[in-house]
Amino acid sequence: MAGLRERKKEQTRQRIAAVAWRMFTERGFDAVTVNEIAEAAEVAKATLFTYFPTKESLALHGVGDDDLAGIVARRPAGQTFLTALRAHHRAFAAGQLPEADLDALLARVRVIRNSPTLQNAANGLLYQQREALAQVLADEYGPTAAALMAAQVAASLLTLQETYFQRLLGGASAEEAGRALAQDVELAFDLLEHGLDHTEGR
Repeated sequence: MAGLRERKKEQTRQRIAAVAWRMFTERGFDAVTVNEIAEAAEVAKATLFTYFPTKESLALHGVGDDDLAGIVARRPAGQTFLTALRAHHRAFAAGQLPEADLDALLARVRVIRNSPTLQNAANGLLYQQREALAQVLADEYGPTAAALMAAQVAASLLTLQETYFQRLLGGASAEEAGRALAQDVELAFDLLEHGLDHTEGR
């Protein structure tokens, strides 16, 4: 019975999210109310908030979920934190985004870009991710160095993401964008490991 209840909860969560994103895509995030989403998804407003505490959390589900701090904390003994993060993002870049999912991803990117409210909320989630990484690094490097390191890593990863989405929005196929992302990941972590001098002589 517990398994059935969990499946039903997940189905309800997915239905709410799917309905909300259809409405956000059609009308924009700011023009859609929580009441409208709940009515269209055929759930009570209180039920919607059980799954998604705010309208922003509904729209940004998955943003900032990459557990950078956890990746660093769980790395094998003797491995640098940058090596661990590079391996994670190298594996992510090697994964192929199904072309069938491309339209939905681009629609989501457009909705977020067109809403200052969502952009601010997304920035807040990314800041929390950066702070968590800094806390993990602080024991090894001290708070100031850890904060600087985490800021550099976060800025690099955000740039990778933005460049990836720009290519997709510009008409690149998922395969083309994925290959370019794989190259960008290597460049980004080379720069993080070796500094700006790494580009000299190129």
